[in-house]
Amino acid sequence: MPLSIPPAPAPALRSVLAALDSPTAVREARTPALRSAQGPLAPDSALPVHVLDGILASDESPRTRLTSWRFLIRSGERAVAAADAKLTADGWTFSHFFEGPYIAATENALRQAEAMNKSYQPRLLSVPQLYMMTLWLHADTGSDASDPGSTPAPTDLLVPLAPAPPGIAAHRPHRVSELLPVMTLRLKQSPLLGSPA
Repeated sequence: MPLSIPPAPAPALRSVLAALDSPTAVREARTPALRSAQGPLAPDSALPVHVLDGILASDESPRTRLTSWRFLIRSGERAVAAADAKLTADGWTFSHFFEGPYIAATENALRQAEAMNKSYQPRLLSVPQLYMMTLWLHADTGSDASDPGSTPAPTDLLVPLAPAPPGIAAHRPHRVSELLPVMTLRLKQSPLLGSPA
């Protein structure tokens, strides 16, 4: 079934388009693939990025916070980089370009989700405590993807992107209710610091 992809805020898209049109922003980006891309570059597959903090806190439903909108940057048929737009006091603004394994992993996970027999609203969920990024497939396709304090429902799916932390299978859909206890156990065994985003 087709994914119900939420529209990115227009100012976020405009800020990324302006950065792509800026030779200085592209030239100074730490993304060799972006600088060496042939032909036009275009933003695509915008997804809200939510961060899950403190998953060891309690038995309460996990809460997230919206941190950015991520756009895959296409050159021809493939994504060569990504761009984040962040919400500031002045509104949505371009943050940075980047590349790495999560670009291809996000594309693969989106294709995988498209082949499922149920429609979902895709989002990205970052778990800094595990240096982990997942595709969050939210079952409520009519919900506001920009809600700053969304709660993953127990029946929502999380698809860990590669590279995933040891003991968590990448590109395998997990119900939130099944993956959260695994993530909690993983943190208790060997906490990691950092952020994948």
